[in-house]
Amino acid sequence: MKLTQRSIDRLKGVHGKLVSVVMRASELSDLEFTVTCGLRTFAEQKALLAKGATRTLNSKHLTGHAVDVAPVIDGQVRWDWPLFHILAKTFKMAAKELGVEIAWGGDWKGFPDGPHFEINPRKYPL
Repeated sequence: MKLTQRSIDRLKGVHGKLVSVVMRASELSDLEFTVTCGLRTFAEQKALLAKGATRTLNSKHLTGHAVDVAPVIDGQVRWDWPLFHILAKTFKMAAKELGVEIAWGGDWKGFPDGPHFEINPRKYPL
């Protein structure tokens, strides 16, 4: 699967290691996906907090250490949890292949975040 230019544009400002994982996942994936968010401004993060879409103002999106992706079926973005599990397997496989440690928000217990993939800024400084 090839990423759209729009998805590639949304990777601007994202750490190169994480971009590599996204690109490799796109090569491995049978499921089309789009990058919905990469680097975020503080104002964008604050707006997401206000509407309950996040629980923090200390997001890794603010430093380029996180991306959000969503599956695409028949040209439509989908939010079905089983599809995120498929993407997570692909992203984890891509990360392992590239030797990059990632975390998937869908594995979080308190606030599962299916679209979210991140790398540790301490391990991968800018």
